[in-house]
Amino acid sequence: MDPSALIPATESLQVPWGWFQFLLVVTLFLHVLAMNVMLGTAFIAFANLLRRSGEPDPLSREISGKIPFTIAFTINFGVAPLLFVQVLYGHFLYTSSVLMANFWILVIFLLMAGYYLAYIFKYNYEPLHGGRVLVIGLATAVMLAVAFFMSSNFTLMQRPEAWTRYFDRPAGLLLNFGDPTFIPRFLHFVTAAVAVGGLSFALLYEFRHRRGNRDAAPLVRSGCYWFSFATIVNFGFGFWFFGSLRPEVFDVSTGSGILAAVLLLAGIVLGALSVISAMQFRVMRALATILPTIFLMILIRDLVRAAYLKPWFSVSELEVVPQYSPFLVFLLFLAGGAFLIGWMLKLAWRTIKAGEVQS
Repeated sequence: MDPSALIPATESLQVPWGWFQFLLVVTLFLHVLAMNVMLGTAFIAFANLLRRSGEPDPLSREISGKIPFTIAFTINFGVAPLLFVQVLYGHFLYTSSVLMANFWILVIFLLMAGYYLAYIFKYNYEPLHGGRVLVIGLATAVMLAVAFFMSSNFTLMQRPEAWTRYFDRPAGLLLNFGDPTFIPRFLHFVTAAVAVGGLSFALLYEFRHRRGNRDAAPLVRSGCYWFSFATIVNFGFGFWFFGSLRPEVFDVSTGSGILAAVLLLAGIVLGALSVISAMQFRVMRALATILPTIFLMILIRDLVRAAYLKPWFSVSELEVVPQYSPFLVFLLFLAGGAFLIGWMLKLAWRTIKAGEVQS
């Protein structure tokens, strides 16, 4: 069967596709940062408690109080990029979601379970005793399951040629195991989350150390070690992932291939510099290099998607029926929301600096 017959018709846009692409990249960057902190710190808390046979330690206690917040930020920051990717690629994402419908709907229940476990871990940290390992282990497993199903869906949407498997298994239970990029991609993103999770608490304790808390120094070093070793391991997963991609993604005879190759090289260099900085316990310098690295990887992710879908579709083919007023209203609300969030963060920062609240 011709897979193109399974691709639904596209809908028109009200403004040129570049606006939605820009918003997709920016909002996805924020979501990925929040997701990395959430999953990475949960994994580190589980590893620390497992190593100590459930005995409490300052780091896991700190993480226990922050996991519900990181989950909330991750979910809320994830709504916008999901909507923008549906605007541009909805006819592909909708189809892949139906093909794995049972697993996709399960994501909602997994998120609720993870949220509930996070609150149990937070408010029952001391009474749990040995149960701490079980609770945070289950919460981490739930987060990993969500990441696994998300990876399956967002790789399956890029492979219409694999959709014909539905006729052999029409029960909404398809996963993208036939894609050679699926497993290395999943491991690459999970290991990156561990690295960023380590750097996030290194940054927190670096701030406390600068405010005179001498007990924070060992935890700064611990966070830097987590970041460094996870990033070094992730270079291996990254090369495996990029080596499994189709050759046309980095075909230097095309403009998109040259751009992808340049972005990849820049990301590798910046990633290496971030590891060097972290090994020297220069947290702010490591942060200054890893943030653009993550942004570059998001840009590469979009180029990979475009290359895989090129035989079937290009966003430039989307019809535009101009209707700018709804989009302008959206931008006004977006700017207003960003202003309010910035104002709240500024007030919170002033409060912390004044010593009125201990983080």
